[in-house]
Amino acid sequence: MGRYVLRRLLQLIPVFIGTTFIIYALVWALPGDPFAGRCGDRACPPAYVAEMTEKYNLNDPVIVQYFKYLGQLFTGDFGETFAGIRVNELVANAYPITLRLSIVALAIAALIGIGAGIMTGLRGRGYMDSLVLMSTLFLISLPVFVTGFILQVVLGTELGIIRPSVSAQATWGELIVPGFVLGSTSMAYVARLTRTSLMENRRADYVRTAVAKGLERKRVVGVHLLRNSLIPVITFLGTELGALMGGAIVTEGIFNIRGIGGLIYNAILTKEGTTVTGIVTLLVLVYLLMNLLVDLLYAVLDPRIRYD
Repeated sequence: MGRYVLRRLLQLIPVFIGTTFIIYALVWALPGDPFAGRCGDRACPPAYVAEMTEKYNLNDPVIVQYFKYLGQLFTGDFGETFAGIRVNELVANAYPITLRLSIVALAIAALIGIGAGIMTGLRGRGYMDSLVLMSTLFLISLPVFVTGFILQVVLGTELGIIRPSVSAQATWGELIVPGFVLGSTSMAYVARLTRTSLMENRRADYVRTAVAKGLERKRVVGVHLLRNSLIPVITFLGTELGALMGGAIVTEGIFNIRGIGGLIYNAILTKEGTTVTGIVTLLVLVYLLMNLLVDLLYAVLDPRIRYD
């Protein structure tokens, strides 16, 4: 296992370099004046443009710019905006909030989705199965901003159960409803995926063998059926954390959450390439590490999988 983890970590290096280079090139090599609108209605003075161009190495080829930026990343420096604000400070203030929101959304999607999938997958077709299928189809069809707006108005404005806007502290309790909104689509997919996987594996040879050996139903389901059926679900949930963090812009906007969603949105509008690159680089790291964790969980769920 140790050799496998080391080999996978080494494999992540070229993937990280390749993805971050593409991101950097797309952000900084696109046509357009990065200093447009920086000085109000007038064009920026040539001295300012020259200073910023030298500071951000904009005269160098893109590949040279990237490796200089990569050197900064390895020292933990994500650079600074054109206004002189350190990107590290912006990320340090916003990233934990979005991470908490994404964890809440992932937990809701996993608990409710897997629970609903198990309930329908074991019982087979019937009233509850139809209800879950219709409910998940409704959640998949409904845009996130509609779900968020409805819950905000009903629970916040009409019933007063929650605050319509999340406070600056963004506590775990305040993030439950926004987390449900963010994870609603994932929850529906998890429920359907769990249901389908369970119904397929119920007819597998190893399940029939376990039943024929006289094992208790609880052991057959928990040890044999469920563990193998959750492999595709774990794969989906593992990659979903990065997707939830990257797709939290709408949810954060509805509930006024000061996370990286609003930060990256404003950075795109103001052409703050350093901020955009820094945030997306962090999301790439999340994706890579979660993929590694998912691969390791395969061996825990399925005893037939062994890593040498």
